[in-house]
Amino acid sequence: MGVTITVVIPCRDDAPYLASALDALARQTRPADEIVVVDNGSSDDTAEVARAHGARVVEEPVQGILRATAAGFDAATGDVLARIDADSIPPVDWLARVAAAFDGPEAPTALTGPGRFYEISRAGAWAGEHLYLGGYRFWLTLFLGHAPLFGSNLALTRDAWLRIRDTVHRDERRVHDDLDIAYHLTPDMTVRYDRTLVMPISGRPFHTASGLGRRLGWGFRTMAVNAPGQWPWQRWSHRRRARRRS
Repeated sequence: MGVTITVVIPCRDDAPYLASALDALARQTRPADEIVVVDNGSSDDTAEVARAHGARVVEEPVQGILRATAAGFDAATGDVLARIDADSIPPVDWLARVAAAFDGPEAPTALTGPGRFYEISRAGAWAGEHLYLGGYRFWLTLFLGHAPLFGSNLALTRDAWLRIRDTVHRDERRVHDDLDIAYHLTPDMTVRYDRTLVMPISGRPFHTASGLGRRLGWGFRTMAVNAPGQWPWQRWSHRRRARRRS
């Protein structure tokens, strides 16, 4: 029997996007075993939309993306925790490919892939994919010792989450959940980056300079709270030792 998968979607005031994401999940060739929508203090009908699509709603009134994701992961029951954003639109074979990646002796601890932006010009989508996300992947791989996770398109084993859940900065509002979780993966945990596992996501962060600046600021904040004691040379050394032991 294959792995079970819980899809976790943190959401705040994004009901229209959420409906599209849940419609896409309903079209999967390999359905989710469970869908958990974390309502992070929404003032719109996020919870109602989620329930109408058959998702389980977890209320997390204290706002913060890492806090919301952690609440969803804590509540999930699947062997694999797949995380997307409300504005992600998973291709019909996304969950089938996630299930295949985690089924077998060579399964990674975490799986992630790139994004492809919609609601933005062609030039903006290219820049977002190759400069923004490409730069994120290049530089953070150097800092982490493995590929960074991308929150709109990632999956993590539940066993790994249970090992690290008490170490993440869930009370920090100005951190990126995917990067913070990536920092807390232990040296024996593996991350697989699949460049063909592409996730369509909204380009709205690039619509305003303030929106982009906020995301960049959160990135530097996430690195600042995690870097002490985890400098790149230390992380690479710890991972090399873990690989030799395995």
